[in-house]
Amino acid sequence: MKSLGIHILVELFHCNKEKLKDLESIKQVMKKAALSARATVICDAYHKFGEEGVSGFILIAESHLSIHTWPEHRYAAVDLFTCGKHMDPWIAFDLLASDLEAEHKVSMEVKRGEVFQDQEE
Repeated sequence: MKSLGIHILVELFHCNKEKLKDLESIKQVMKKAALSARATVICDAYHKFGEEGVSGFILIAESHLSIHTWPEHRYAAVDLFTCGKHMDPWIAFDLLASDLEAEHKVSMEVKRGEVFQDQEE
């Protein structure tokens, strides 16, 4: 079986609270993660919720990366959905966890569009 893409659902716990509420910091780490994973960045959008968290995404040719932060809980939820063989979403995962200083991380990889190899395209 092969798949059309990999979707990694990520939970980052006990992160740096200041980084989670800093809009510019989130923008920088997300772009750095996308480029490090060899993604083709198309555009991005972010929103800061007052003094609290940040939500944002990067649209990439290979699909998308998104983040939602809760600084008051030192928590971030991240989506890394990629298609294509040249990109490695696990590089983005490691970079985000490291840069946000997550003390605990949980991930689940889902194969998207899984198809049989002998199936006609």
